[in-house]
Order: sequence, then structure tokens, then C-alpha cells
Amino acid sequence: MCPNKKHRVVVGLSGGVDSAVTAHLLKQEGHEVIGIFMKNWEDDDDDEYCSTRQDFLDAASVADVLGIEIEHVNFAAEYKDRVFESFLREYQAGRTPNPDVLCNAEIKFKAFLDHAMRLGAEKIATGHYARVREVGGEFQLLKGLDPLKDQSYFLHRLSQAQMSKAMFPVGHLPKTEVRRIAAEIGLPNAKKKDSTGICFIGERPFREFLNKYLSHKPGPIKDERGRKLGEHVGLSFYTLGQRQGLGIGGVKEKGTPRGGGEHEPWFVAAKDIPNNTLIAVQGHDHPLLLSPALVADDLSWIAGRPPAVGTAAAKTRYRQADAPCSVAFDAAGRLTLRFPDPQWAVTPGQSAVVYDGDICLGGGVIAQAIAE
Repeated sequence: MCPNKKHRVVVGLSGGVDSAVTAHLLKQEGHEVIGIFMKNWEDDDDDEYCSTRQDFLDAASVADVLGIEIEHVNFAAEYKDRVFESFLREYQAGRTPNPDVLCNAEIKFKAFLDHAMRLGAEKIATGHYARVREVGGEFQLLKGLDPLKDQSYFLHRLSQAQMSKAMFPVGHLPKTEVRRIAAEIGLPNAKKKDSTGICFIGERPFREFLNKYLSHKPGPIKDERGRKLGEHVGLSFYTLGQRQGLGIGGVKEKGTPRGGGEHEPWFVAAKDIPNNTLIAVQGHDHPLLLSPALVADDLSWIAGRPPAVGTAAAKTRYRQADAPCSVAFDAAGRLTLRFPDPQWAVTPGQSAVVYDGDICLGGGVIAQAIAE
């Protein structure tokens, strides 16, 4: 594809600075740019934590400054069917899902992409920190150049068809430069704080939110030796590696000398679902928190085919450095990753994403951590 070709590009304007600068850069390159604000959540729309209205006002202000059209599109029904129902099922099964991954694959690069194509778009663009490269007619997903902002992890389920339409104009920029550009051209949201909430929940308290949708049955918190430490409020509300909100202190054996490990923090290490019991251990590097291998299913590969068996690198959670690993597949086609250095708090429901250097190959949903 000719790099200088001008396109009709529909940009997902979220109200944030990344998508705003995305639209600006595309317009500067001479593309015909149309903005779309996606509303993906309607429940509790009057809730004090919901910032949808303000986000739309910010997006509209950006469109006004840039001189582009903006359309408000409601994908709440699609979101509920394709993302939220799966999200709840995973939590009810005791896993910890990552809805941002599904949101990108099912909403931003499916429902939104379909809508953009109906508007005559040739490409869609978002403010993700990632890059697209075409090599021999095949599209590769590359990490964003800012290592602190790279979002390829959340995009690993995109297909070749989706990748062929995607543009990520800020992927080659550091965040500091994005904010500098925004300020330079007078964007009203140049200093707007980054969103840290899940793609539809926003900034509202997470446990309070889940409480409205999940049944919860209190039960015991025990250590690895079966000693009761306290009570949990429902297994769905905890994730492996969690330290905050357990409400338990140290357990000291009789005769233990002062200064021992009894004051080390407690972490969630496992969920015993049949017995409705949460297992907690003391110390960040407790053996029950470390796994040398994992199995993942529900696989998705950017190239449309699995990578070769051999060595690679992987992330088992978003904010994590790539960890060297070996890639293999079992008889059922499930992905097995083995790590020379055991990984911390490998969590079923989260994504294991495989990389070859800067190239994101794809990945799957962690089915189980393997202790060996």
C-alpha cells in the first residue's frame, strides 16, 4: 500500500488526549477525518462515577478545534451481549477476566469498524500505543515505542482483516510528546488525566460495582495449612496476587521468636471453589504464588496461524516485562508456556500474550497455572 495515499479515516474519539492527537496527526497528513464517540455503557448512567457526558463534551470540543465532524454512537447493546455477559460468566466461575481485550476485539474493531465501513471509511484509527506494519501482504502488530504505554497486550486478539483497517498514529510517540502536541495546538483536553478504569466501568469502586451483578456467598479465608484467618465476602471479588482488602493480620505460632515473618503481608494465592474458601499466603515470593508454566485456551493469533514451537517471550499480565518462555501445544491444541523464571500470580481468566521481540504474535486466556 502506498504510504502517501490519503484515506477516509474514522477516529474513535474518547474524550482523552491520545485519540485527540490521533485525529490531529491524521488530519495533518491530509486524510479525511471523521470522529466517532462510542457510548458502550448505559446502566447507572446517572451514577456519580460515570464520566460519559463529560467525555463526550471533551470529544466534541476536540472535534470543534480540529474542524472535523463527530458522531455519537451507542454500542451499549453490543457491549452487553459480546463483552459484559462474558465478563460476568468468568467472574462467576472464579476467574479474573480482562474485558479490555474483549472490548477491543468485539467493539472497537468489530462493531465500531462495521459502523465506520458503513460511513464509507477506508481505515479506522484509535489512540492506542501500538503500531501496524505490513510485510509481504501480512499485517503485524508491533509494540508502541513508549515502553511505559505500550498497549499491544490489549490488541492481541485482532485478526488480519481488522489489522488491515487499523491505524495507530500515536504508537511511535512517547506520551510526553503526545501531551506536548496537544498543548501546542490548543486542545482543551491537553492536560486531562488518563483514564485508569476498565473500559466500561470507569473510575467507580470495583467491588461495589460487581456487587450489583454477582451473587456472593461469604466463606473462610485460610492459609496453606488450613488455619482460618478470616472471612471473605465472596470469591468473585478477589484475584490472585491481591494484597489489599483481605482484612487479616499475621498468624504467629507459639514460641516463634520476635522479628520472624509473621508480619509479612498476606496475598491471595488460590480459590478453592468447591469449598468456597480463599487461600492466602504470607510474603510476596511465597512458592504458591509462583508458577513455572501455564496452559491457555481460546487462542487467537494475529497472523491467523499459531507461532512455531520454540522460544519466545510472553506477558501473563499487562504491567509486566516480557518473560522468556518456551511455546508448545498439547494434544487438544491448547497453548503451553514454560518459563525458566517462575511467574508471579498467574491468574486464570487473564491473557497470556506471546511476543517475538517487538512483534505481538497473539495469545489466549489462561486456563490454569502449572506448579511443578
